[in-house]
Parts: sequence; C-alpha cells; structure tokens
Amino acid sequence: MSNNNEYRNAVREVEREGYWTLGRAIPATLVLLLLSYGLGFLVTGGDLAIYKFWAPKQEQVRREVFEQTKSYRQGMIQELQNMQFDYVKAAPEHQAALASIILHRAADVPADALTHDLNAFIQKLKQDQSASR
Repeated sequence: MSNNNEYRNAVREVEREGYWTLGRAIPATLVLLLLSYGLGFLVTGGDLAIYKFWAPKQEQVRREVFEQTKSYRQGMIQELQNMQFDYVKAAPEHQAALASIILHRAADVPADALTHDLNAFIQKLKQDQSASR
C-alpha cells in the first residue's frame, strides 16, 4: 500500500509541476498582454490625451515653418503693396481704417523682408497713428 501511496503522491506532484505547461502558459500570457493593452488604452483614452497635448505644439511648429517660406513672405508683401495702393486711392475718412488693417497685417512680416518703399510707408503709418493718439 505504501508503494501505491508513493505512486499517487508522485503523480500529484507531477501534475502540480506540469500545471503551467505551454498549453496554459501561452494563452495566459496572451490574456495578460491583452488586459495590459486594454488598461493602457483606457488610461490614455485611446491616445487622445497624447494627441491633445502634442497636436497644438505640432501645428504651431508647422505654422511657424510655413510663415518662414518664401511664398508666404512674397504673398504677404504683395498683399501689403496692394493695400498700400488701396490706401492711396481711398478717401481720407477710409484711410484710418485701412491704416489700422495694414499695420495689423504688417506686424506679422519682419521688417527686413519688406521692400524699402513699403517699409517707409508702414513707418509713416505708425508715426501717423501714434501722433493721432
């Protein structure tokens, strides 16, 4: 009988040791990975939190790079020159409003990017506006 008990104990021990065989370890590992991914998704809101943090910064950099391009600067200078022409043609009562718009738009353009006559025109508008205050 003692041989029989020893055999049974040995079988039980082998069963306990073999519980985490590959047939159970692989699915358990996959379930654990899926649970950790799901928990991470819930914590980050599906990357919404990361997107909300980085998207404005990325867009700001994109905007700054765009504003430094040659085409943007040339377009702004051309628009300011057109506005200068409209200012000269405008009636005196409309010139104050146009001057305000021109100065607002010119604030985004570096002075070194402007042509000499456009820069002088903008400086004159600034002086006129500060004198009228």
